[in-house]
Amino acid sequence: MADTPPLWFDPHLCFIAGQWRPAQDGATLPLTNPSDGSEICQIARGQSADIDAAVAAAQAAQEGAWGEMSATERGRILTRLGQVISQNVDRLAALEVMDVGKPLTQARADAVALARYCEFYGGAADKITGDTIPYMNGYTVFTLREPFGVTGHIVPWNYPMQIIGRSVGAALAMGNSCVLKPAEEACLTALAFAHLAAEAGLPAGALNVVPGLGAEAGAALSGHGGVQHISFTGSVATGALVQAAAAKNVVPVTLELGGKSPQIVFADADLDSALPFLVNAGIQNGGQTCSAASRILVERPVYEAVKARMAAAYADLTVGPAAEDLRLGPLISTRQKEIVEGFLAKGADLEIAGQGRISDNAPEAGAYVRPTLFADVPADHPLAQQEIFGPVQVLIPFETEAEAVRIANSTDYGLVAALWTRDGARQLRLAKRLKAGQVFLNTYGAGGGVELPFGGIGKSGHGREKGFEALYGFSQLKTVAAHHG
Repeated sequence: MADTPPLWFDPHLCFIAGQWRPAQDGATLPLTNPSDGSEICQIARGQSADIDAAVAAAQAAQEGAWGEMSATERGRILTRLGQVISQNVDRLAALEVMDVGKPLTQARADAVALARYCEFYGGAADKITGDTIPYMNGYTVFTLREPFGVTGHIVPWNYPMQIIGRSVGAALAMGNSCVLKPAEEACLTALAFAHLAAEAGLPAGALNVVPGLGAEAGAALSGHGGVQHISFTGSVATGALVQAAAAKNVVPVTLELGGKSPQIVFADADLDSALPFLVNAGIQNGGQTCSAASRILVERPVYEAVKARMAAAYADLTVGPAAEDLRLGPLISTRQKEIVEGFLAKGADLEIAGQGRISDNAPEAGAYVRPTLFADVPADHPLAQQEIFGPVQVLIPFETEAEAVRIANSTDYGLVAALWTRDGARQLRLAKRLKAGQVFLNTYGAGGGVELPFGGIGKSGHGREKGFEALYGFSQLKTVAAHHG
């Protein structure tokens, strides 16, 4: 067992009503380091009783200090929280390196993004307004945006800090009180966030964190009668279960699910500019990204050139322990490694155009997979249709613009898409035709874009996170009509 890391909180506990407490039955779960397979520590195994306590604490906060607080003061607390997080970026990054297996540079970027979300939503908290509506003589009609009350947040293991920021940050800014259930594979930064939030002055009960299994704590939260809104990021299958559980209480759900995002490269594209995005957007975080650009569609005249360039880039990729700070670290678990290896086996009859290597220093017990680029993949092949959640990309040639759109829209998903072309008319034409919640032109991801609404269509989910749209999603619109004669 690895030495317990130097923490400023107890990882064995839940955070409820501003206090650290064990799960009510005292149960714990092991937390594993994906770089070497060792046990980091034990975490609380929250159950329905712990979720009940967390929801009750959130309800009390709504009826007390948090619910009575002005939007301006909420914003000040979130802004302070952003500052406190900025002062602890290195500590947070160290947790993520160990817990999730992220290379240090990427872990630091996530911690910086968490601070930025808190700053953004801190500044936005008192900027949400209603409208006045012209109506019949003798009436004044206006709308108000009000919090739901208690919101539940089920956060995955691939980007814990970023997703906490864009989900919990927005909900708090709107005046909701939150119950957060982090992934059982990666919850240290969620617990650290709770500690830092208390340090920044967030009132007791406004944020509660209950670690545990999805089938236990997660199911209890998504079906809890005291929760008025659920935010879930994760797999399609689990998202459907969360939505079904919430539907029994007629509770709205924001779902951010999977993706099979395409980048479409036309013959007139600037390949020098495109190449880093074509590769990075597929292998970032080991490909464990819902918006990973796992499909590269290339117009036939430049197909061989793109294939050769990407193959060379793959040859330079090395996967290793997170502490080595390479471009790729391990996958989250040996289970995820087995899933990705199963997909690689499905490509046994395909051409491998490029492949990276595993570092000589990678422990045998770590969850390492070689990044792999497949070429000439049929558009209906499982590797081109199903979300892999690993460092695997496929190259698909196309002949015409219409064929490119058809292939791009041929999966069940619709999260992100990108176009690489200098033709401005084509950019706008295809941006409208592509089925995706975000479309990027001659770029991908736009640096994360805290301000940019994010979400999908189809099996990529519904609702929007990030930017002001997230604030609207965590509010209810009330219409007030005054008859004054």
